[in-house]
Amino acid sequence: MKQILQNLSNGKTSLVDVPSPRNIKSNVLIATKNSLVSAGTERMLVNFGKSNLLNKAKQQPDKVKEVLNKVVSDGLVATIDAVKSKLDQPLPLGYCNAGVVLESDVSNFEVGDRVVSNGNHAEVVRVPKNLCVKIPDGVDDESAAFTVLGAVGLQGIRLIQPTIGECFVVTGLGLVGLMCVQMLRANGCRVLGVDFDSKKCELARQFGADTVDLSKDEDPVIFARSFSRGRGVDGVLVTAATQSDEVMHQAAEMCRKRGRIVLVGIVGLKLRRDDFFKKELTFQVSASYGPGRYDSFYEEDGNDYPVGFVRWTEQRNFEAVLDMMDSGALDVQPLITHRYNIKNAIKAYTLLDDPSALGIVLNYPPQDKVNLQKSKVRLLSKSSTMPVKVAPCIGFIGAGNYASRILIPAFKETESVLDTLVTSGGISGVHHGNKNSFLTASTSIDDVLNNESINTVAIVTRHDAHATQVVDSLNAGKHVFVEKPLALTLDEIEQIDKAYKENNKSKNVKLMVGFNRRFAPHIIKIKELMSNHQSPKSILMTVNAGPIPAEHWVQDIHVGGGRIVGEGCHFIDLMRHLVGHSIVDFTATMMGNASGVEVREDKASITLTFADGSFGTILYLANGGSAFPKERIEVFCDNAVLQMDNYRVLNGYGWPGFKKMKLFKQDKGQKACVQSFVSSIIDGKEVPIPYEETIESSRVSIEVANALRGE
Repeated sequence: MKQILQNLSNGKTSLVDVPSPRNIKSNVLIATKNSLVSAGTERMLVNFGKSNLLNKAKQQPDKVKEVLNKVVSDGLVATIDAVKSKLDQPLPLGYCNAGVVLESDVSNFEVGDRVVSNGNHAEVVRVPKNLCVKIPDGVDDESAAFTVLGAVGLQGIRLIQPTIGECFVVTGLGLVGLMCVQMLRANGCRVLGVDFDSKKCELARQFGADTVDLSKDEDPVIFARSFSRGRGVDGVLVTAATQSDEVMHQAAEMCRKRGRIVLVGIVGLKLRRDDFFKKELTFQVSASYGPGRYDSFYEEDGNDYPVGFVRWTEQRNFEAVLDMMDSGALDVQPLITHRYNIKNAIKAYTLLDDPSALGIVLNYPPQDKVNLQKSKVRLLSKSSTMPVKVAPCIGFIGAGNYASRILIPAFKETESVLDTLVTSGGISGVHHGNKNSFLTASTSIDDVLNNESINTVAIVTRHDAHATQVVDSLNAGKHVFVEKPLALTLDEIEQIDKAYKENNKSKNVKLMVGFNRRFAPHIIKIKELMSNHQSPKSILMTVNAGPIPAEHWVQDIHVGGGRIVGEGCHFIDLMRHLVGHSIVDFTATMMGNASGVEVREDKASITLTFADGSFGTILYLANGGSAFPKERIEVFCDNAVLQMDNYRVLNGYGWPGFKKMKLFKQDKGQKACVQSFVSSIIDGKEVPIPYEETIESSRVSIEVANALRGE
């Protein structure tokens, strides 16, 4: 299928062939009929992409601080790599979609239903159920494509709380502004529209508004005074896009005492205190389509808000806009200035700076369902030259930030053949598949498991998927490299253990978890220095993990496993590796139940004891500061100490024959970890992390997390 993508690093807009997304829980799969180009938002994204790094930084000053902190903790080179990787992620454009349901995982939508959604510009989109609404029979698909943009304006109107007979100014007569004019008129209000474009002012007058044409040097403040019969307008809805602060100043001047100003667009916000102080004005910023926006509980999990408490959610705003279209109160057909077939969509984006362009509608010709929902896209032909040795043929599942930035490039540098890259949505699979010379991009795991050419599977998906995917891959006779954690529960550990032992015996499959820190140069050096000391060691690991919001999926014990299972397993395994003896016991404690502390498990102390008498403590702390090293390891043994900071500097204190080891660039051992796994397959040897240690570290990590939770 075809989809429009934006490259944030250079601003290039492309029409790309991608595999159809696979449907998931609480979602609907939709074949698009029409989509609307939101000129304001999409112009902003395109212009942001075209700007240089300095201008990008100026537009996101909060991100600059994050980058500077990362330079301090991780080094300049690692930070530059991270920034480039972030900008390299393809961005799907569009959020105004009308189409027909292809597949539904929810009871309130059936195959064949006509629906609107905030789906992208793509022939097939996957959308959560709370972001879809059925289209009334009286509304055509082109008009329905304006629904989401209409809901953006409607939410601003709800916040400004109009009543019959009040007078309002709408500043900025783009698509949102012109729809707001009609909705305010339908609400029994008098409306004054303000814009620089005479044609848009004419449209506003057709919809029943008075207008101020700024291109003719008409003064909005003077017009507003007359329009409001000398009282000042009841409110101003700002739907403009400009960096100027003058818009807000004029809005304040036009308002009566205790008037309301609601910002829907994007304008300069250096507010003047006197403007608001003397009139006791209220000012509010409207958040997109309405309540539920940016709330994963509502959008991703599919939970609705009780109508008795939240009358107008984003979904119910969609319904209200469609109802106004159905009744004739809202007419968007006059707003359509251009129509393009999706195959010619790139031409549409050349119109973003054309003042004559307003409503740009993309049309999607009907296609055979089988053709639309193809799960695979061929990226490259098979290479005619193969490595001398029998190379692993890799099927990769997952292409998120860590996979695309670290693991996929690491596998590419080995003697492996990168065959198929599977992602849920298809976009990142095509982007990173092309970038790293994969043969195929897919949205179906079966395209890996059932491919006899693929003998090795790399799993880098959300944590709750790991165990099932590991078991399925082992049962399919594939070698498995899985990013941590191996599993989230002890039952899953048992299932993996059973599958591994059965298939290792019959098919000689290998299993390795990406415990990469074992392979970091500094850890290798520490292990070497410790090898001559047989007495028990005391180890302190301080992990300055940094905060992750309580609502993040990693914190969900059923999805991410929590941070101890999700990331703490790294350090439990690393300590097990450094000591070289099995873990015989542990104790764990976490921050007490204090007011304002949403998550306590990620502020914990874990002490492990080992069979040789050694012990070590892991301080996993999410309440530290970024100026301190993210990871510090200290080893105490035989009147000497080793101290490593952030995989860049290792110091020896009283350690015979060793003073310091320093690297220019941080190295956590990811490349060496992958290379050692691949080499074990090529050479027919055991994987470098013994299977028993993998299971032990994974099991203890889960037991520690359970103990912290009182389970």
